Amino acid sequence: MKVVGGSNFFVGVVLLCLILFPICSLAEKKKPLRFGKGGSFKILQVADMHYAHGKTTPCENVFPEQRATCSDLNTTAFLERMIHAEKPDLIVFTGDNIYASDSKDAAKSLDAAFAPAISSNIPWAAVLGNHDQESALSREGVMKHIVKLNNTLSLVNPVEAQVIDGFGNYNLEVGGVEGSSFENKSVLNLYFLDSGDYSTVPSMIPGYGWIKPSQQFWFERTSKRLQRAYTAKPEAQKEPAPGLAYFHIPLPELKSLDKTNFTGVKQEGGIGISSASVNSGFFTTMVSAGDVKAVFNGHDHLNDFCGKLTGIQLCYAGGFGYHAYGLAGWARRARVVEVNLEKMEKGGWGAVNSIKTWKRLDDQHLTAIDSQVLWNKSSAGTP
Repeated sequence: MKVVGGSNFFVGVVLLCLILFPICSLAEKKKPLRFGKGGSFKILQVADMHYAHGKTTPCENVFPEQRATCSDLNTTAFLERMIHAEKPDLIVFTGDNIYASDSKDAAKSLDAAFAPAISSNIPWAAVLGNHDQESALSREGVMKHIVKLNNTLSLVNPVEAQVIDGFGNYNLEVGGVEGSSFENKSVLNLYFLDSGDYSTVPSMIPGYGWIKPSQQFWFERTSKRLQRAYTAKPEAQKEPAPGLAYFHIPLPELKSLDKTNFTGVKQEGGIGISSASVNSGFFTTMVSAGDVKAVFNGHDHLNDFCGKLTGIQLCYAGGFGYHAYGLAGWARRARVVEVNLEKMEKGGWGAVNSIKTWKRLDDQHLTAIDSQVLWNKSSAGTP
C-alpha cells in the first residue's frame, strides 16, 4: 500500500517503536518528576498490602464483628482514600504488594493491588518484598509484569548495570520547579533497591535476604554521578542533593534504636526487627555516600517508627493491607513524606529546605499522627 504526504513520517515512527518497543515504552513511561509551583513534592508510601483475590480474601487480625465484611477491598478503599486525601506527587509501594502464596493468578492480583494508583494517573513506583514471588510468577516475572502497568516509573533493573543482583534496582530524579534556576537539576534523588526475599545460603546464614555488593556498587556510582551533576554549573551547589531510599526488608541498624531516639512504636514480637541475620554494610555505604537523608521500608507490620542514626533517618511505614498480619484495634496505616524547597530572596524556589513526614490511620477521619521533621537544611550537619 502506498502512503503519501506526512503519513510516511507517522508510519516510520510507529514501525520504529514496534522494532524498538522496550525503548519507546520506557521513554513514554519515564515522564520527569518535578516539584510543583508551590515548592513541594509529596510521596505516599504503601507497605505490605499482601493483596490476593479481592472480595473473597479474608482479613487478618481484625475484630470478630469485622470479619464478615472485611477483605482485600478494604485495602483498596484505604488506598483510594489516601490518594484522594493527600494528592501525592508519587506513590511508592515498598514490597509484599501481593501475598503470592494465596494467589491463584499473581498477574491479576498485581493488577488489582495497584489499580487505585493506576486509575489515579499519579506516577508510582514499586519494589518487591519477600512474598511477591511465591507463586507461578518468578521474582523477575513479577517485576517484569509491574513495569508494563500504566503510570509506573518502576524498572526491572538499571540499564547501565550489566551485572546486578535482584530485580527492581533503579533511581528516580525529581527536578526543581519549572522556570526556576533549578529547573534542569535533580534537587531530590530517590533510590529503589531489591532487598531480596530469603537468604541464598540458608545452611550458613538463615533468615531474610539483604542488599548485595553489586547493588551497593551501583548505588555508589549512581550517587556519585548525581552529586557531580548537582555540584556543577549552572547553580553549582556545595552539598549534594538530598536522597531518599526505599526497599522492603529493614536494615540491622534499626535494632540500635529505642524509645529514647525514635518517633512511633516498635511492637513486633521477639527481636522486634526482622532484618537479615547478616549485615551487608549497606548502611555504612549510604553514610559514606553522604546524600541519603532517610530510608523507608516495610516488612514488620507492627513497627511504624522513625529514628535517626549517624545522620540518616530509618523509618517504617506500618502495615497497610488487611490480608496482612496486624493487630485488632491498631489501625492500618500509611506514611507520607513531604519535601519542601527553599524560598529564594528574589522570589522563586531553590534547593530542598526540609523533609517532613507523618502517618495516616485508616479510621473515620484518616487521622494524621507523628508529624516530624526528618531533615532540614539549617541543621544538616547535626548527626
